[in-house]
Amino acid sequence: MLPRGASSMPPPPNPAPYSPPPRVTLPSGLEILRTFSGAVIFLEILFGTIVWILVASTGVPLPVLQGWVMFVAVTAWFLSIVFLSVFLFGYANRIAVNWNQADFIFHGATFVFYFGAFLLQAATTSLHHFPRNFNSTTQESILSGREYNISIAASIFAFATAICYGCSTALALRRWRLNNS
Repeated sequence: MLPRGASSMPPPPNPAPYSPPPRVTLPSGLEILRTFSGAVIFLEILFGTIVWILVASTGVPLPVLQGWVMFVAVTAWFLSIVFLSVFLFGYANRIAVNWNQADFIFHGATFVFYFGAFLLQAATTSLHHFPRNFNSTTQESILSGREYNISIAASIFAFATAICYGCSTALALRRWRLNNS
C-alpha cells in the first residue's frame, strides 16, 4: 500500500524546456563585410573616426559639451571595432551569447548616445556668434571661422554616424525577431 498522498505515477520531468544555444545569424570571417550589417558597422567606424578627428582638431571652446562628444565618439569607435572583430575572427561561434540580442542592445544604446552627442555638437556649432568673454570690450567669437567650419563638418558626420547606428539597431531588431519567431 502506498502512503497517503502518494501516487503510483512517476514524477513529471523537469518543466524547464530545453532551449538550444542561440543561433548566430551574422556570418563569421570576411563574409560579414559582404552583408549589409557588416557594411553599416564599417561605416560607423569610418564616420566615427572622422567625428573624432574633427572634434579633436578644434580648440574645444566648450569642454563640457565637446568632452562628452569625444567620449561618445571614442568609446563607440572602440566598441564597434571590438564588435566587428568578434565576427571577423569567428569568436561569435565560440562565445555562448545571444548575439542578435547583444547586437540590438549595443547598437540601440550607442544610437541614443551618439544622437545626443550629435545634438551637443550641433549646439556647440550654433553658439558660433556668441562672444567668448561677455565682460571684454572686444567681440571675439567662441569659434573662429576655421573652427566653425570644422564644427559644422563634425555635426554632419556625427549625424551620419548616429543614422548608421540607428540602421544597425533596426537590422539587429529584425534579426532578433526573426530568430525568436
